[in-house]
Amino acid sequence: MSRQSFAKSTIIDFARKPRAIALMVGLLAIVPSARADESASKILKAMSDYVGSQKIISAAFDSDIEVLTPELQKIQFDSSGRFLLNRPDKMIVSRTGGYTDVELVFDGKQLSLAGKNANVFMQTDFSGTIDQVVDHLYNKFDAMLPGMDLLTTNSDKELMTDMVDVRHIGRGVVDGVECEHLAARGIDTDWQIWIEAGAQPVPRKYVLTSKTMVGAPQYTLRIRDWKTDVKVADDAFTFKPQKDASKVGFESMSDFDEVPHGTTVGVKK
Repeated sequence: MSRQSFAKSTIIDFARKPRAIALMVGLLAIVPSARADESASKILKAMSDYVGSQKIISAAFDSDIEVLTPELQKIQFDSSGRFLLNRPDKMIVSRTGGYTDVELVFDGKQLSLAGKNANVFMQTDFSGTIDQVVDHLYNKFDAMLPGMDLLTTNSDKELMTDMVDVRHIGRGVVDGVECEHLAARGIDTDWQIWIEAGAQPVPRKYVLTSKTMVGAPQYTLRIRDWKTDVKVADDAFTFKPQKDASKVGFESMSDFDEVPHGTTVGVKK
């Protein structure tokens, strides 16, 4: 999930609020260029180089997203899934939660998304790399893809976008694995990331925090079972819709969100 997607899913769109735009412009005028301490920069670059250089990546993940009710009660929605990448242009991502069961397949020429619980699917022709299809999904459809920007070949640059300050906090342990803990401050969103220490610097935990809402709701992603030496079946990226599934347009992508329809999100600061 990108920071932009998190912000759009939890707060009112700034682009439609002139006073918010004025405030944002004022803040940008006084905020210095993004800076990172030397240790944080090296750790981010090592993660980006390592993950971006792997031809095949397989892993599982668990995620939760918080929303805030008008009564200022935090509610969490949890989901789990898996992903498989075969660079430069093939991937499959599945995610199952209490309200949706989604599978995304990209075979280098066609992008397919299935909503298994609703027995619908959508498809569009698209040629390009994994990086390009992730950008396409974020920019055109505001897709809710948990942490996919961490798997791009320039994830360090993506993480630094719109950040004011990035620091190496120290070390922590995630799921029994020792990790380097980094934290960044932005104007409307902060992030934290825990990157495995040692020769395999993969992201193990990623937290996004909204700073524009009362209660500071968060999106948390834990990634486990990292593998880079899996054998990929010939038909691994062949999309197979469910029997009698109906084809719909990509404008229905909001139906595949992690938060159920009717959930009320909270109040801006």
